[in-house]
Amino acid sequence: MNESEFPPEHRPVDLYLGLLRNRMDTEDYRQLLDVVEPVLRALAEQRLSSLDFALDGGEADELSQELRDEAALVIAAAVTGRLDNEVVEIQVAETGPVRVITDADTAADPERLGEIADYIRDRHRQNEELRGIAEVSDLPTDF
Repeated sequence: MNESEFPPEHRPVDLYLGLLRNRMDTEDYRQLLDVVEPVLRALAEQRLSSLDFALDGGEADELSQELRDEAALVIAAAVTGRLDNEVVEIQVAETGPVRVITDADTAADPERLGEIADYIRDRHRQNEELRGIAEVSDLPTDF
């Protein structure tokens, strides 16, 4: 049974939100919903590509790290249909600590986490190269 076959109150993301509602302070839960509802709506309407969403910077800076992590886990549950997602912090020398959402098996596998760190390092290097090219070309560098 895939996620679209679940009745609305039995989709993994709804189950996870129900657990959070029972576990979290009312104000924290309201803040969490303020962050995730636009993303969940965009997913349901299949228009995520038109949504600008980040859990860093702007209004998200007002949220505690715990709320940002929970928001990321809610979105991951909506996207993957899985409830075993975890937040993992990976130390990457070039960028500092990076928080990623992954399944429980990957979170417990140091080799796989190393591969993810390598990918993050490669992306950072590519972004820096592109930023340098943009700067020399008098193009915007804020990508």
